[in-house]
Amino acid sequence: MGLEQQLAAFKAEFARTAPAGRPALYEAKIEELRASFALEAATGTGDAAPDFALPDVQGNSVSLSTVLRQGPAVVTFYRGGWCPYCNLQLRAYQAVLPEITALGGRLLAISPQLPDRSLSTAEANALTFDVLSDVSNRVARRFGLVYSLPEELRQALRSNNKALPGINGDESWELPVPATYVIAPDRRAALAYIDVDYRQRLEPDAVLAALKSLRSA
Repeated sequence: MGLEQQLAAFKAEFARTAPAGRPALYEAKIEELRASFALEAATGTGDAAPDFALPDVQGNSVSLSTVLRQGPAVVTFYRGGWCPYCNLQLRAYQAVLPEITALGGRLLAISPQLPDRSLSTAEANALTFDVLSDVSNRVARRFGLVYSLPEELRQALRSNNKALPGINGDESWELPVPATYVIAPDRRAALAYIDVDYRQRLEPDAVLAALKSLRSA
């Protein structure tokens, strides 16, 4: 089953089993964000990606400029290990990691979680690529991806024991809109996928196709 099918299956199961009114609330808030989010201000295809350096789960600093000296980077911003859609995406990308590596790419997954939470995410999903912590969303903000959760969603996360202050280490209740980039060695975004609907993610095949295009260019 491909990533799109896995995401759709989880969405359908959630709609069937969620507390009354919760699916409708989530749908409404996604549409509100779609209307208000400044997508044109985010780093897009053809733009220069901002450089960054972030800690991995071992505390080692990983910088985009250093990665790009070896080849292209696949950079994916996700909400956190508490998000089941994120975990489905991360596992799907792990499955094609050998192909990403064979095409010269390096995969970096970035969330605002504290480093120990990122370590838990990497371990729970058996991830062997770089899982980086962007505390306070400093890097995601430079990519133009950050938004603040409305109070209704804060309440929903509190009720699920997923309150963001304890996970991210700040009181902002901010998240990145999920986004995936394939970044060429010259820091140009050869591919930029951004969707305010966190239930939609870029298919692994699209990542591989972009890496193949860079290799043949």
